Amino acid sequence: MNTENCNQMFQFQGIIFHCSPNCCSIFAFGVKLSSSWNGPSDHDSTAVSSVDGGNAERLPKLDGVRGGVSSVCQILESGPWGPSMENALCLCNEKPQTELVIGVLKRLKDVNVALKYFRWAETKSNQAHCPEAYNSLLMLLGRSKNYNCLEQILEEMSLAGFGPSPNTCIELVASCVKSQKLREAFDLIQSMRKFKIRPAFSAYTTLIGALSSVHEPDLMLTLFHQMQELGYEVNVHLFTTLIRVFAKEGRVDAALSLLDDLKSNSLNADIVLYNVCIDCFGKAGKVDMAWKFFHEMKVHGLMPDDVTYTSMIGVLCKANRLDEAVELFEHMELNRKVPCAYAYNTMIMGYGSAGKFQEAYDLLERQKLKGSIPSVIAYNCILTCLGKKGTVDEGLRIFEEMKRDATPNLSTYNILIDMLCKAGKLQSALEIRDSMKEAGLFPNVLTMNIMIDRLCKAQKIDEACSLFEGMDHKVCTPNAFTFCSLIDGLGRNGRVDDAYRLYEQMLDSGRVPDAIVYTSLIRNFFKCGRKDDGHKVYKEMVHMGVSPDLTLLNTYMVCVFKSGETEKGRSLFKEIKAQGFTPDVRSYSILIHGLIKAGFARETNELFFSMKEKGCVLDTLAYNTVIDGFCKSGKVNKAYQLLEEMKVKGHPPTVVTYGSVIDGLAKIDRLDEAYMLFEEAKSKGVELNVVVYSSLVDGFGKVGRIDEAYLIMEELMQKGLTPNVYTWNCLLDALVKAEEINEALVCFNSMKDLKCPPNVVTFSILINGLCRVRKFNKAFVFWQEMQKQGFKPDMITYTTMISGLAKAGNILEANGLFERFKANGGVPDAGCYNTMIEGLSISNRATEAYSLFEETRLKGCNIYTKTCVVLLDALHKADCLEQAAIVGAVLRETAKSQHASRSL
Repeated sequence: MNTENCNQMFQFQGIIFHCSPNCCSIFAFGVKLSSSWNGPSDHDSTAVSSVDGGNAERLPKLDGVRGGVSSVCQILESGPWGPSMENALCLCNEKPQTELVIGVLKRLKDVNVALKYFRWAETKSNQAHCPEAYNSLLMLLGRSKNYNCLEQILEEMSLAGFGPSPNTCIELVASCVKSQKLREAFDLIQSMRKFKIRPAFSAYTTLIGALSSVHEPDLMLTLFHQMQELGYEVNVHLFTTLIRVFAKEGRVDAALSLLDDLKSNSLNADIVLYNVCIDCFGKAGKVDMAWKFFHEMKVHGLMPDDVTYTSMIGVLCKANRLDEAVELFEHMELNRKVPCAYAYNTMIMGYGSAGKFQEAYDLLERQKLKGSIPSVIAYNCILTCLGKKGTVDEGLRIFEEMKRDATPNLSTYNILIDMLCKAGKLQSALEIRDSMKEAGLFPNVLTMNIMIDRLCKAQKIDEACSLFEGMDHKVCTPNAFTFCSLIDGLGRNGRVDDAYRLYEQMLDSGRVPDAIVYTSLIRNFFKCGRKDDGHKVYKEMVHMGVSPDLTLLNTYMVCVFKSGETEKGRSLFKEIKAQGFTPDVRSYSILIHGLIKAGFARETNELFFSMKEKGCVLDTLAYNTVIDGFCKSGKVNKAYQLLEEMKVKGHPPTVVTYGSVIDGLAKIDRLDEAYMLFEEAKSKGVELNVVVYSSLVDGFGKVGRIDEAYLIMEELMQKGLTPNVYTWNCLLDALVKAEEINEALVCFNSMKDLKCPPNVVTFSILINGLCRVRKFNKAFVFWQEMQKQGFKPDMITYTTMISGLAKAGNILEANGLFERFKANGGVPDAGCYNTMIEGLSISNRATEAYSLFEETRLKGCNIYTKTCVVLLDALHKADCLEQAAIVGAVLRETAKSQHASRSL
């Protein structure tokens, strides 16, 4: 029932229960009752049902009430409320008595009908209902789990001067708790306080206990303080419940404040509270505080019990303080006749987690010698540790050994299956699964999830699919994790369509995929180059009402940037904020990296300071990304400062860090600093890669320091690294620029000998170098080899080759190459045009040279002075005087413009 319907119910027959003159009868009744908030008054015996009284004279009357209740209920259940039903009720009982109304309310199940009858009876009797009638109505609302009208009823009761009885209050809260509507229970208690009604003690404690199981410490603390305000006597048990939750949440200060409050209430902590403090504070990382509680309890005359010792030992083991744990364990065992199995299990797990398997075995044997048979838990502890270490054979041996002492349980088999699947021993895992069935245990969904997840990670997708299809859904129904593991496994192995079909099957089975499933689908569609499908999945997720998490948005942003959608990547970063998340250090790193790759490195500075302002703590990845951005945008000094900051903050620079800064320094000719950083990286044991070496080869080569470039190249190969084509091209380019063409050709042969195939850049460098030293025929040989290998020359290569052939007098080849270049969609530059005009002019092909001269002018390319002079001479020789006049005019205009620019 919604709130509007409730309002209508409370205005039934024109009676409105608010603070108005119309409420006089209610107030009069309240004064007449002169009752407390929690129950009926002792002064009005008619207000209380006396069904269970012992007066024999009233039995006939009670029988009459029972009969009346049955008749009224029969009428109420006969059809919808209306005038005919009201007439029938009047005929049955024109002026219903209190006992009758209470009896009817206790028997009815329909809340709507009960509320209408409640108001009808009030109108007919012309007086307000008694407290028990209200309590009966409230109990019905609680049983029906209908809490919408509670506040209005409580307000009405408050105006009448009474409140729900303690039992009713407790039952209402208990009903909310059973329905998992804890917020409604909390609001109910707040409503009672709002209307000056005193909630029952047990209502508070019931709700506090329920809230502790769902980790709602703040609501619990509010209720606890309210109890203190009302004067309820809070006990140690209640303090313990609150302290446990706050300590588990890591809110140590609040837990300590409660302990102080305990002492101020003159309460003494019992052993249970001390055990809780040791366990919870220890697990929250406050090991020294746990030790303090351990010693403090002895001072207060409380002797540590098995739980105390076991908790403290577990805390110490988890904190890697194994020596202290062993010492405490030995102290506990000293002069002890009966071993504490829980402490042995904890200590065995501690040894196993620390990799001390022999000590764990010895402790297991010691437990046997003391007459205590190790439980399945102890063996499971050892198997778990062996599983983490990956010692499968030893795990199987322990499994066979444990059968003599303890019966393996479902957890045992799951641990073994997990261990075997991790090791890729599928057949053995299946055999263990079958032996599990023989032992009377049946694989649960956890067993199947382990096998499917491990098989997917081992890229055995067909086996994982076979297991999934073989699951008996009546006995072992796949859950969200099952679907998620298989969807991700299929996607990672490129079977995105199968993954999507399984996602649709998941929807058909009534399960709503979470953000993890959508993250996997989006990532794998993009990975397969199907970005449209990736975008479609994201839209589906939004349509389904599934909220993305920060991991999904970060992953989506990575995919979008990798696919070249820079603006979409920017908008996704904004969407992180729109979805209510705060971008983390990974979000910023993804954005910066994506923008750098798209050529927007200059934005790194602004984003870096924004990241700092938001309080993001930079990790190694973030530092590397920002440093790379600074280097690529020419802010090498800032990059260098960040590298030093990394060291101070405890993030050792990686090969990526050093590589970015070395490359940045090399590109601005700060080669000595780059080399010093290179040596620093080696001294710190950083494994430098080919990229770093190539940066130095390129840097030294460009400034003509060929010897250093050679030394870096030699060191690279001595380290066992193989130079890639970029490294060779850097060295070749340096040699060509130094006109060491013969040395460049030797390097080219070495490159081929080392099985490093040349690319189009390699050929372009050599062709350019050979043309520079006028070895045009040799250059043409490389040109032909380049085309044989299927490389398509770029404009620079064409221009270089055309120029070289023209200068060598091979004008036919040059012209043919020039025409082929244009036919293939090439756009010649000014240098190419001028070279061809000069070549044709020198070859006495003045008419063709002039035609190309006109084409060059139409294209808007500059005509060089030397070109004009050579062409003019050729035209005069060919008696092309008209054309010569035009070229002469162009030459004069060129001379004037050059003179003017010099004057300026």
